Amino acid sequence: MSTFTIFLVLITIVCFLLIVVIMVQNPKGGGLSSTISGTQMLGGVQKTTDFLDKSTWTLATILISLILLSSLSFTGALGDKTSKIIDKTEAPATTPVAPAQQTPAPAAPAAK
Repeated sequence: MSTFTIFLVLITIVCFLLIVVIMVQNPKGGGLSSTISGTQMLGGVQKTTDFLDKSTWTLATILISLILLSSLSFTGALGDKTSKIIDKTEAPATTPVAPAQQTPAPAAPAAK
């Protein structure tokens, strides 16, 4: 498995987790924190909001770093030398062909 494939799988997983964390949040302050009533589940409502906020920033940072590292796999610093994306085939050696010899046209018979 190539380096780029590993990065692609990791980026997909982080994107899925980021989507889940963002969908749990509510932009008006509701979301998961509003479904938890006054009980002290998960450390309270404020702790839930802090956890979702920190996890969003952490996943976004991980996503950006994975994207930057995956770009290195194209340049060759982390990439495989036998890449299937860029096929480096050598052209077969050809021998030069001699130009065709031209024969002079026969001279026209002289007019009498």
